[in-house]
Amino acid sequence: MHTTSSKDSPTSTSPGGSFDITLADANGIPVAPVFHACETEAILNMTVEMINRLIQHNDRIPLTSASLTRFHSRAPPTISITDYLRRIVKYAAIEKSVLLLLLIYVDRICEIHRTFTISSLTAHRFIISAVVAGCKSLSDIYCTNTHFAKVGGISCQELNVLELEFCKLIGWRLSCSMDTLQQYYISLVRTSSRYIYPNVTTPVVLYPEENARESQLGTGQDVD
Repeated sequence: MHTTSSKDSPTSTSPGGSFDITLADANGIPVAPVFHACETEAILNMTVEMINRLIQHNDRIPLTSASLTRFHSRAPPTISITDYLRRIVKYAAIEKSVLLLLLIYVDRICEIHRTFTISSLTAHRFIISAVVAGCKSLSDIYCTNTHFAKVGGISCQELNVLELEFCKLIGWRLSCSMDTLQQYYISLVRTSSRYIYPNVTTPVVLYPEENARESQLGTGQDVD
């Protein structure tokens, strides 16, 4: 996974760029070779680590009126990214694939909107919006926006606006293949400071029968 760009450019997370990161050493914690077999806690930790890297880099970029979006807050929220994402995972019961999808969404939006950044001012609203869109895209059953808003600490009205804005920004490209999720998972592990990817000597089964599909937005059901 590559995170990005020149010192004055927004960073993304996609496979293949340049970013000053520390690879996990040989004493890191080994994880499963496929994302759907990995512990949710591990994927959560790695996702938070990557998002915090982006924030640390992007907070150095001067904010201009042209780069302001609906996702910007007046000041950084007091809750950390770790605690915020952990709260969402705990109370909205999101699937681990949605955590990976967060990073894919970052790249898709940054490819279209070069001035958009994940910073301390945008990360929280981006995360809750991306989680809502991702759950509706990948999950058969997901929480209502009312529930997501309560978990995310914003009003349902604001979440509805943010979700629509998010979908427009990403060009409604919300679905994702298992192959892409796996690619991001491997890259995420290999750039993690805590985890290591195992040496696999047998073929990796990427498509368990129940997950062998590419989901589409709106096929699931709302639950409270």
